[in-house]
Amino acid sequence: MSRIGRMPVEIPSGVQVDIKGSNVLVKGPKGELKRTFSPLIGINMDGNLITVVRKSDSPAERALHGTTRAVLANMVQGVSTGFEVVLEVHGVGYRAEMKDKKLVLKVGYSHPIEIEPPDGISIETDAKTRQIKVIGYDKEKVGQVAANIRKIRPPEPYHGKGIRYSGEYIRLKAGKAGKGVE
Repeated sequence: MSRIGRMPVEIPSGVQVDIKGSNVLVKGPKGELKRTFSPLIGINMDGNLITVVRKSDSPAERALHGTTRAVLANMVQGVSTGFEVVLEVHGVGYRAEMKDKKLVLKVGYSHPIEIEPPDGISIETDAKTRQIKVIGYDKEKVGQVAANIRKIRPPEPYHGKGIRYSGEYIRLKAGKAGKGVE
């Protein structure tokens, strides 16, 4: 049995969960998330606890058991506290700034790149520390927007310039060696 799948998901105060078969609607102070899960997995609610049970021991259901519970826990956490991914901009002359609601990146291209965040996502920048914060209540969207921003200028392996996740370690390669003695 999945160790993650059998742990119950606790519902904090201020969060409402509505389960209709395999459809789950979670409402909270940050927003509202709706998702349809596989009918192979049962989702039950007792008071302020959600439990995920599987009907048999088939490999398909075993694979979905822990995943379903983890996604439910992320939905509950997202609408109650939200998620945040921090990116860092490294490089001489590289900048990130907000213009209206758009993120403007100046990262070595001939033109600035503008990114408009999707609904439910907000972006904040800090000019002094060169940080970009992607904030939202849907963990998948937050992660995808952060990955799309990083993809614009991923860190290169020789100097480490580019956009990276906060705390990400970039293994730097040795540069070209000088001419050998002939």
